[in-house]
Amino acid sequence: MNIDLTEALKLVPRALDVLTTVIQDYGLYIFMGFVFLLIPFSVWTLSGGLRRKLLKGKPMPHAPLVIVIPLPGAPPQPRETFNAFPPLQDPPYCDHDVHHGD
Repeated sequence: MNIDLTEALKLVPRALDVLTTVIQDYGLYIFMGFVFLLIPFSVWTLSGGLRRKLLKGKPMPHAPLVIVIPLPGAPPQPRETFNAFPPLQDPPYCDHDVHHGD
């Protein structure tokens, strides 16, 4: 059974026209259906249903705990605190002794 590709490609615009028409006519109802299906699926997933389905009775894998061991040495230097409103200072290139134009 040989199918001519040009005949198959002629079906694509027709299918897209049908899909466009369906979305234009029933798009709101399709969206509301997805939302109403998403709510129970989200509850089922958050309650652990997806985890139970994927594990299928196998024990739950546990991640190893992270242990932090402080090493001897010099304590870290305290951070410089950020001052949002620093005191007003003259720039380093400013010379108050020089007067221009007086």
